[in-house]
Amino acid sequence: MTPPVKQAAADTLEGGPRRARVRVRVRVRTGIPLALLLPALLGLAFLLLPLVALLVRAPWHTLPEQLTGAEVWQALRLSLVCATAATAVSLVIGVPLAWLLARTDFPGRGLVRALVTLPLVLPPVVGGVALLLALGRNGVVGQWLDSWFGVTLPFTTAGVVVAETFVAMPFLVISVEGTLRAADPRYEEAATTLGASRFTAFRRVTLPLIAPGIAAGAVLAWARALGEFGATITFAGNFPGRTQTMPLAVYLALQSDPEAAIALSLVLLAVSIAVLAGLRDRWMTAS
Repeated sequence: MTPPVKQAAADTLEGGPRRARVRVRVRVRTGIPLALLLPALLGLAFLLLPLVALLVRAPWHTLPEQLTGAEVWQALRLSLVCATAATAVSLVIGVPLAWLLARTDFPGRGLVRALVTLPLVLPPVVGGVALLLALGRNGVVGQWLDSWFGVTLPFTTAGVVVAETFVAMPFLVISVEGTLRAADPRYEEAATTLGASRFTAFRRVTLPLIAPGIAAGAVLAWARALGEFGATITFAGNFPGRTQTMPLAVYLALQSDPEAAIALSLVLLAVSIAVLAGLRDRWMTAS
């Protein structure tokens, strides 16, 4: 065959003439309406101005002295310990709760999900009052803890962990539940078909699949617990060395030593930025 005839035969076998595939990227440039640009810039300035003011007014020349004080390190150590303990408790009871909401269907599941997320919108002080009424010495459950086991949670370090867990665990539950809903349940079904129990399938199959979501939720819960103020001061009080965390130390220092309060605020700001930087691939990139 001559080349034109071979080309025609090839076109016939393939169902039509060959066409070159050309990818064309069309970039549409539209002007930003002034009515949207001005409010957007105003909103950006509103969010950034307090942070800039904190950096401008920071006592940089005395910052090392402010951060090396015994009270600062005491509050920082207590904050790190309590936030880590609250995150651990959230992992132990929050991950199974997220699995229950994502993988099972039961009456009232929507109501349960709403109640789980309620601490996200509940004022922290109200959460502290609710914890006092529930776990206080004369509370609904606290009276039995006191009389049966001699356990008193309010105004103790354990009370700080309880208060931080109450406000931080919903962040973990929401993150893990979303990851579970995105994960393919057929892997679990295949594992159970091969003879694995539901718990074994969860431990050996589901957990590795949702590990990134668990890690992201744990970091968010830890950061939220580290910055908790309202529920902590209401339920656990403000006792140096026992219940005084970093946010409470900032509030106390603001009354007598504003420079110390700014220095402590810078520490919490640095922690928040570190958390956002660690989660940038999950929360700060556009798809």
